[in-house]
Amino acid sequence: MTHSKSFAVLILILGISTLVQAGSVSGTVSGAGKGTAVVYLESATAKPAAPPSAHVVIDQKSLQFQPHVVVVTVGTTVDFQNSDNVAHNVFWPSVGGNKSFAHNLGTWPQGEKKSFKFEHAGAVALLCNVHPDMSGYVVVTPTPMAAKTASGGDYKISDVPDGAYTLTVWREGAKAQSKKITVGTDTKTDLTLTK
Repeated sequence: MTHSKSFAVLILILGISTLVQAGSVSGTVSGAGKGTAVVYLESATAKPAAPPSAHVVIDQKSLQFQPHVVVVTVGTTVDFQNSDNVAHNVFWPSVGGNKSFAHNLGTWPQGEKKSFKFEHAGAVALLCNVHPDMSGYVVVTPTPMAAKTASGGDYKISDVPDGAYTLTVWREGAKAQSKKITVGTDTKTDLTLTK
């Protein structure tokens, strides 16, 4: 076998082994709760991902948090924009149920924004003390391997290395659920939530 053929075979073998080592996790979330669900994977052996440098924006517009549900990884900065012609406030009573991470960003007028870097994983219920009917969520995941469900509850997380993971799902009005899974190529996992 010539040197160039040996090299081509080696590249082919490396390419196939790379394809085998990364797959996807997909399925459907059903049951309790309403709206968009967030599904994410955690691995006990994976190194923590570097926090993204780009900020995520949540707008307060038409007396709503837009979008209603945002997914970010630990270390992400979120910019809270006020596009309404009234003053708004942003506060949260806990992060993932831990009240010691409660925070109030204060109140500010139209056209201004305030930023916050989320350092702890968990669901964050956003509220406005000026408008009690307003609510939204930031779901802070410990890993970038996360997805929001489509309108029918379907989700897909791509480029997942083979291995053992904890799969967690969160949805407004439902109890968060976790289960152990093993990922190999393309893995299907459906989840049914309860209140």
